[in-house]
Amino acid sequence: MAVTKKKAKWSATIDVALVVIRTGDSSTGTETAIDTANQIQVEPQINEEDAVQVIKDGKVLAQKLGKSTLTGNQITLTDNVFSPEVAKILQGGQVSGEGATLTYQPPAAGSGETGEVFELDVYSAEYNAAGQIVKYEKITYPNCQGTPIGLGTEDGVFRVPEYTINSAPDTGEAPYTLSYVTELPNFSEELSLQSLSADAGTAGTPSVV
Repeated sequence: MAVTKKKAKWSATIDVALVVIRTGDSSTGTETAIDTANQIQVEPQINEEDAVQVIKDGKVLAQKLGKSTLTGNQITLTDNVFSPEVAKILQGGQVSGEGATLTYQPPAAGSGETGEVFELDVYSAEYNAAGQIVKYEKITYPNCQGTPIGLGTEDGVFRVPEYTINSAPDTGEAPYTLSYVTELPNFSEELSLQSLSADAGTAGTPSVV
């Protein structure tokens, strides 16, 4: 039988083009777009099983190799602005008012309240040799949940929030899915304004933060 020879397919991606947090189900959930993030770091969470060896006089007589099992991913999302709506999804709490009267209150100490479980879509742009965007890479992380958020402040420096998100796939579920789309999902200002004026729980509500 002849050896099959082929070149590996590749893509050159750059930028955090868009991040979308999807809560609830596909018909009654909410999609929240973040178009201000500038970095996504992903650290695989691995459970290590040590190797077992039989060694005599410095020689390995037999061994059972160790095993590395991927249990999920820890995602660090770096944003250029702070959004109370995103903070509420990640760690819980309440958002009320708007503009100068807007108030965000995180969960009370000891309440046991946590943020929502969501899917995270991360879009990056793929360029060709002519410098044109040809498509977008989309990576979806399942069963995500945020961790408590700290807010630091420094003279002469805009705050750059970092959000830590843990993604843990269910049994038989992939730790992420990579696909490609020709266009980014549409989150226009009009849709954002409509979602802000709509009642909570509106089916499939998109919003931009």
